Parts: sequence; C-alpha cells; structure tokens
Amino acid sequence: MWVSFFMPRRMAMRPALFYLALLSSVVTTNSVVASALITDKPTISLHEAVIKTIEHNPNLRAFDYQLKAQQGRVQQAGLAPSPELNFELEDVLGTGKKKGLDSAQATLSIGWVIERGIRQRYIDAAAAGSSLINAEAELKQLDVAAETARRYLVSLAYQAREVNADKTIQLAEETIKSVSKRVKAGNTPEAELSRAQAELARRKMQREEIEHELLSANRQLAAQWGETIPTFARVEGDITQLPKVASFETLKSQLTRNPEFTRLLSNQWLKKAELQLSLVQDRPSWRVNAGIRHTNVGNDQAFVAGISIPFGERTRNPGRIAEARANLAKTSREEEATQVRIETALFVMYEKLQHSLHIIETVRGEIIPPLERALTETRRAYKLGRYSYLELRSVQAELLDAHNALVEASVDVHRYIIEIERLTGVRIAQTTSLIQQPNL
Repeated sequence: MWVSFFMPRRMAMRPALFYLALLSSVVTTNSVVASALITDKPTISLHEAVIKTIEHNPNLRAFDYQLKAQQGRVQQAGLAPSPELNFELEDVLGTGKKKGLDSAQATLSIGWVIERGIRQRYIDAAAAGSSLINAEAELKQLDVAAETARRYLVSLAYQAREVNADKTIQLAEETIKSVSKRVKAGNTPEAELSRAQAELARRKMQREEIEHELLSANRQLAAQWGETIPTFARVEGDITQLPKVASFETLKSQLTRNPEFTRLLSNQWLKKAELQLSLVQDRPSWRVNAGIRHTNVGNDQAFVAGISIPFGERTRNPGRIAEARANLAKTSREEEATQVRIETALFVMYEKLQHSLHIIETVRGEIIPPLERALTETRRAYKLGRYSYLELRSVQAELLDAHNALVEASVDVHRYIIEIERLTGVRIAQTTSLIQQPNL
C-alpha cells in the first residue's frame, strides 16, 4: 500500500459547504502481509478512516455552527431599514386662538433612509466572511484528514513491524533447534543453547511491546472520529507498496492549489469588502419623509415632504478607513510569506522523500541479498562446526537490522508523501511496487 494524501481544491462539508476529498489508497498484499492480516476481527481501510473522520470529527463539526452564524449575518445584512411612521399634532391645548383643538394641525407621514449603497457593502462584507469561513473549514478539514493519514500510517507501520518480529521469533526458534542438535552431539557447549534461548525470550518480549504499541496506535486513530473503543483490530494495506513520484518542478506548479492560498484569497476579499464598507460609511445616509397634513381651521389637507442631510466634517470615518487599508495591504504580504514558506517546505520534504527512496533501493538491492547469502553460508558452516554461534548470531542480527531499516524507510516515504500532498492539495504519485517484503 502507499499512503497517498489527496485533497482537491474545494470541499463540501455537512450540510453542503465542503466536499469530501479523500486520501487515496492502493492495497496490494503479498503472502507475508496477507498472512499477518488473517483475523476474525474487522479491519478498516484508509478510505473508510477518512470518511469517518470527515463525518464525525468534533473539531470539524464546530464549523457547522460558525457557518450557520455567518449565514445569519448575511441574511441580516440584506435587510433594508424599516420605514418609519410619524404622527405629529401641532397647535393644540394652547391659549387664545390655540385653545383646545380648534386650530390643531395633524401630520401623518412615512420616513425612510436613503442608504446610498451602504447595504450592498454590508452584504458584500458578510458574503466575504462566509467565504473566509469556508476556506478556513476547508483548511481545517485538510489538516484533520492529514492527521488521520498519519495515525493510520503509524498503525500500518506497527503491523509491518509485527511481521518482522514474528519472523525473527521463527528464526530464533530455528536457531535453537540447530544449536540443540550440536549440543546433543557434544560439538557445542551448553552455554550456546542458553544464549539462543535468551535471544528467543528477548524477541518475544519485543514482539509483545509492538503489540501494545499497535493497540495504542489504533486507539489514537479511532479517536479521530470520536471513538474511545476502536471497532477495528487491523488497518488494511502493504507498507512496502511504494509510488513513483512526480518531479519537484511538477509539484511546485501545483502549490497554488494549496487550500491555504484559498484562505488567503478569501481573507483578501474580506478586507477589500471591509475597506469598501468603511468608505461608504464615510458618506452619511439621507432621510426623507412624505405625508399628509390636516388643519382644523378650514378643514384643509395638504401634502408635506422633507429631507434630512447631515453636514459637518467631510471625513467621518478616517480611522476605520486607515485600518481597513492597512489590513488589506497586510494580506498581500502574508501571501508572499506563505508562498516562500510552502515552497521551502515542499523542497525539504521532496529531498527527504528522495533520500528515503534511495535508502530502500540500496537496502533492497545491495544489502539484503548478500546478507541472505551470507546467512545461508553461515548456517551451513555452523552445522559443520566451522563457525561459532556468535558468528551465526551476528549475521542474523545484520539481516534483521536490514529488514527493519527497509520497513522504517518505507514508513518515511509514506509520511513524506502525506506532507507533500498536504502542501500541494493534489495526489502526487502513481503506484508501483518498488520493493517486495524480503523473506527472513
């Protein structure tokens, strides 16, 4: 299996604001891995683990409420100010001719605000805020899914270490049988058998430690979707299935698809909307009214209208305008800094990936084959009494170390792929079997 982290540009999250882009997984099991995965307990794939995470991770679900709150702000921004109904009664309860209601004048009018474009700017700012929350949720979703991939890889690595540990135990048991035969024949001292038995005990102890670590790793993986007790016992995949990776220049060209740039663009849009809102708020709103006036004297009616225009300082909002301009300029500098940071991180990860692939190629092609031949010859020589137990044990240890180095380098390759795909936001590799699990 190779763990390939792939998250497309836009996402949909419950209820409909993010879309799910999954880690891709390719599962190819050989006889060694397949035998290790035979169990009555359920397994889980990387695909299933990511789906569970996206649907049930508590940190992601919190964005639902942020989005609902922002939708309320968008709705509120679109509401026009309500008209005002005004009633005025003049020239009443006075003295002389104004006594009582004889000279009363009653005015009934409707007034409203001429916003001069400010409502649209409120709508634009609220919509930009929604876009920013979407981008932040997309980025958070990417981070959470990447963390799931990392934890999945940890479980997969411990399963591979279990396979190696089982083989080392088998090898130690075979060694005890060989030593026992030489002891019975009187060709080897009893001490060598005791050393071989102690070695078997150490290997079993290491195998038990790996088992406990695997249980803990599975528990941490299940916690990604809110489970405290895992409903699976194994994860699916073959850690020795590795990819061909695209060139650095190809990956570099994909950096613009990183959701962090989407967030920066959304933030820039928001800052532009806030600046436009501040500029519009600098222009005072006008108020107009119109209605009917009734005069008791003569029982006359007349149409009345009016307008209210604030005056005074030409600039009423200088502080907020200056702040908005500075915030907008800041987003441009942040984008430049992010570009440098992400491209640098990509280069570092890519170099580490190439180094790990080189280690795998070297161990597989130049270290393990001669060590396997050396072990075969050493076993034969040991049976003939030409080599000591110490020499046999030394070759076995070297071969086991090479097997473990192969597994650890494979783990590193998967880890770097996750980080590179986290940076680029696209799948970077096509599967190919670069190595096969060697027989111990």
